[in-house]
Amino acid sequence: MLVVGVLCICAALAAATFGTWSLSQPRPADPTQLALRAMAPTQLAAGVMLAAGGVVAFAAPAQAALVVVIICIVGAVGTLATGSFQSARYALSRTAAAEPEQGPCGGVCAACTLSCH
Repeated sequence: MLVVGVLCICAALAAATFGTWSLSQPRPADPTQLALRAMAPTQLAAGVMLAAGGVVAFAAPAQAALVVVIICIVGAVGTLATGSFQSARYALSRTAAAEPEQGPCGGVCAACTLSCH
């Protein structure tokens, strides 16, 4: 469990470092960079979960630690997946709000049979 604990702590430090770095950067105007910055709280939460798994791997008996570490890793991966989905939705909504409405044919009226008016 020593190796698992070290790996969890290293992954926790990496996630927390990326999250802290994202928060320290100025607020971007680019939607892609905005989505990456919106991932920062999720990365910090995953870092906390992985750190908890690493501490348990060091301190608890092997059978109990294995169950808790698996739960912590699955929770961290699930948190990152959900955070990625939510930040992508947020970035897309910000992009859609910034673009004007172009009608049902995407602004290219000659390419379709629908009129844009």
